[in-house]
Amino acid sequence: MEKNICIRLSADIKKINEGKRLLQENKKSIEGLTQVLGLTANEVRFKILYLLNAEDELCVCDLSDILEMKIPAVSQHLRKLKDGGILGLRKEGPTYFYYIKKLQLPVLETCFELIGNKGELNKKESLV
Repeated sequence: MEKNICIRLSADIKKINEGKRLLQENKKSIEGLTQVLGLTANEVRFKILYLLNAEDELCVCDLSDILEMKIPAVSQHLRKLKDGGILGLRKEGPTYFYYIKKLQLPVLETCFELIGNKGELNKKESLV
């Protein structure tokens, strides 16, 4: 078994210190972004966010009908997105309407733009 080895003549201390500084300086932003991206990495949750972006707000029943899923399953995904700080909700009578919090829109809209132009990514290209 080969060992993971890094061979270099000398360390570039300036680059190392600059990298550490950048990570420290942007620590909160990186943590927030990875939390949002982690929650959106699930296909159902991404679809929910995509639909909420298109419609501004929807209730769990609407999402259940659109996604052809049972209400408890949709509710679990909504709870994760709400607990993660991505969604807000508004109550109207007995119904709760979910919406994407404005603070989260810029990063999510960037992702939605990849879908919006042609309905799907070019199959010849890969994000990975």
